[in-house]
Amino acid sequence: MKAKKTMLSVRDMVYTALFTAVICVVAPFSVAIGPIPLTFTTLVVYHAAVTLGWKYGALSVALYVMLGAVGLPVFTNFEGGFNKIAGVTGGYIIGYIPCALVTGFIVDLLKGKRWAYPLGMVIGTLILYTGGTVWFMLQTNNSLVVSLTLCVTPFLIGDTVKIIVTSISAPRLREELSKLRT
Repeated sequence: MKAKKTMLSVRDMVYTALFTAVICVVAPFSVAIGPIPLTFTTLVVYHAAVTLGWKYGALSVALYVMLGAVGLPVFTNFEGGFNKIAGVTGGYIIGYIPCALVTGFIVDLLKGKRWAYPLGMVIGTLILYTGGTVWFMLQTNNSLVVSLTLCVTPFLIGDTVKIIVTSISAPRLREELSKLRT
């Protein structure tokens, strides 16, 4: 009987750290379009989730959040610290973790199915939007309609494009990475 792999391999640690680093590099750059800035962070979160799978994808995102929480300037506008997580965008920052977890889980569960990529990302994004919007509402006392108008509607087209781009590019990246893992 083959022993169950319980520890991260060096290769998995490197891939996880690499995606964490890419998120840290991309996330600080943003365009202010309202209370929630436009970033490419979700694009990298999607790629981490579908390329590394649910476990290591979510781990890479969680590491990014922890690095920012302890003060490294990896959040938008090169900010860091727990106060950023406690602020109006904190629900979205924390929401990247379940987004990656669910996205990667769906893609892992439906291995080999190309439609699993957009499905996983759409469901992960719905979770991200839900948690972030609820947090925003609690922070600002805005209604659901106002919060959706400010925090979701402006991002629908951009996130759709990110999902399409990731659905096209990530399956090949995942395939190549899995060849290197064996």
